[in-house]
Amino acid sequence: MNPAPARPAGRLVVLSGPSGAGKTSVARALLARHPGVRRALTATTRPPRGGERDGVDYEFLDEAEFERRLARGEMLEHARVYGVLYGTPRRNVERILAAGLDCLLVIDVQGVGTLRAQGVDALYLFVDVPDPAELARRLAARGEDSPAEIAARLEAAYKERLRRPDFDRVVVNDDLDHAVDQVARALGLSSGDPEPGAPPAPRRN
Repeated sequence: MNPAPARPAGRLVVLSGPSGAGKTSVARALLARHPGVRRALTATTRPPRGGERDGVDYEFLDEAEFERRLARGEMLEHARVYGVLYGTPRRNVERILAAGLDCLLVIDVQGVGTLRAQGVDALYLFVDVPDPAELARRLAARGEDSPAEIAARLEAAYKERLRRPDFDRVVVNDDLDHAVDQVARALGLSSGDPEPGAPPAPRRN
C-alpha cells in the first residue's frame, strides 16, 4: 500500500504597517472570510486592553517570562515598540503551517526587519493609509492615545512608510472591503484575477 501523500505546508503571510493604518481590521476581516487562513497568536508584555483575553487576542507575558523565552530561542521575531515587547512564538506559526493552512502574522515593521534578516520566506504586505493626514485622523478618532503618544506614533509612521519598498506589496486601506480584497487577491483567494504586478504568494515546501 502506498503511503498517503504528505499534506502540503501552508504559506506564511506577513501583514505590517504603521499604527492606525488598520492592519488589525484588515486581518480580522480576511480571517472571517477565508477559513483557510489562520492568524498566529503573538505575545506581548503590555497589559490587556478592554475585552482582550489571554490566549485569544495575545499571549500576555511579564517581561521576565518574555526574556526567558527569547533566551531559549522560542521567538521567531520580536521588537520593543513604545516601551512594550512584542514577539511571535515559533510554535504558533509552525502548528498552523504544518496543518496545511496559510499563517497570517500581524506584526510591527521592526519585526518584519527581523524576519527579512533571517531570510524567512513569506509574502510581505504593507498596509498603508491614503495620506498622512488620514493617519492622524484615525489615531485621534480611536481615543486610545494622548496627544503626545499620537505625535510619537506619527513620527514613527513617517519612518515606517519609508520602508514600503522593502515589502512585496502595498495595500492602501482607503476602504476596508477593498483592502481585504487586495490581500485576498494577492493570496489567490479571491475569484478575481490577480492585480497587475502582484507577486506570487510563496509556498513553504
